[in-house]
Amino acid sequence: MRARINRINIVTAAKTQTFGPCSTHGGDHLTKERKEELVKICEQIAREGKGITACDEGPGTIGTRLENVGMVNTEENRRAYRQMLFEAPNAEKYLSGAILDPETLYQKSTSKKYNGKLFPEVLSDIGIVPGVKPHLKVYALPGQSGATVMQGLDSLAMRLQEYKDAGCKFAKWRSPMDIDIVNGQPSDLTIETNMLDLARYALICQDVGLVPIVEPDVSLKGDHDLETAVRINVKIQSVLFKAMLDHGVYMEGALLKSNMVNPGKKCKTSYTVDEIAEANLEVFRRCFPTAMRSANYLSGGQSLEDASARLDAINKRKTSRDPWNLSFSWSAAIQMPLFDLCKGKTELPLQEMEKLYLKELEIASKSALGKHKRNGTEGDHVGK
Repeated sequence: MRARINRINIVTAAKTQTFGPCSTHGGDHLTKERKEELVKICEQIAREGKGITACDEGPGTIGTRLENVGMVNTEENRRAYRQMLFEAPNAEKYLSGAILDPETLYQKSTSKKYNGKLFPEVLSDIGIVPGVKPHLKVYALPGQSGATVMQGLDSLAMRLQEYKDAGCKFAKWRSPMDIDIVNGQPSDLTIETNMLDLARYALICQDVGLVPIVEPDVSLKGDHDLETAVRINVKIQSVLFKAMLDHGVYMEGALLKSNMVNPGKKCKTSYTVDEIAEANLEVFRRCFPTAMRSANYLSGGQSLEDASARLDAINKRKTSRDPWNLSFSWSAAIQMPLFDLCKGKTELPLQEMEKLYLKELEIASKSALGKHKRNGTEGDHVGK
């Protein structure tokens, strides 16, 4: 009889979520209204055929890009360039979201239609969900052969509240890692440290009312083969999603921004675009929760041609086993060709840049739908 009573007490405690590590399971600490708000934002971002324009480079990074093509790194040049990315005619046909640097949150449009409005308000009016990259600092983990972790959890809640008050609906945190077989990277410590931070960041985001986009970023550096990339990406993502669940993150109110699973740039083995596509689907099928609506791939050093061909191939090979929206969140792949148009000029050629930008977005959108036509061997990896 005593054993039966004890079992009843355990069941009762489980139902009321009053004990142990399950007290925040599945976002139980969030209100019903907060959950509905997060889900609605995820649905807006995960619209079919639409992706995210990633323009969250800090003043130094975008400044270097401007200076490399002969432009002057001024706040006005940065503002005018971002305005073109946001207000290009019909950009909303291809975009569901935009990631901003904190500097951009407080800059205003000077266009005739939106004159004087802050960029987050402009984006919302257009139908593009505004988001932000919180200020982060990279730190090399001692004894880990240069592997890093991103710092920025301290005071994160306060900063995120400021960003939400400025009009943001989501945030994005990137954790970069390299595959370095010789030095044993990414090690268990490197993976766990970065993934636990991503989970804690996601928990804080949802408490503030922002959708967290988690970004484990395995770079293209190295000579590892595709099979090794699959194995390591599976390990990283499995640790990430377990950490998110253990932290009580509401998975239905979170999104993924992932690297494409690729062999290292210096890999000697050749792979077709379809082999690469299948590798990406294998990783998601083994790890990616169906509760999460979308994965928006970063470009990670790939050209627009290769990134588009690979995203297209992934979507063409999707089956009923793959319920997610698989789209893009590209920065360099789209922006670097725009900066090339600046060479030899004294001012930003905004009209030329806008025209090329829209062509690139159309390519990216078709890739997200599996309707892109690649040229020749675009998307294949040719062994070095």
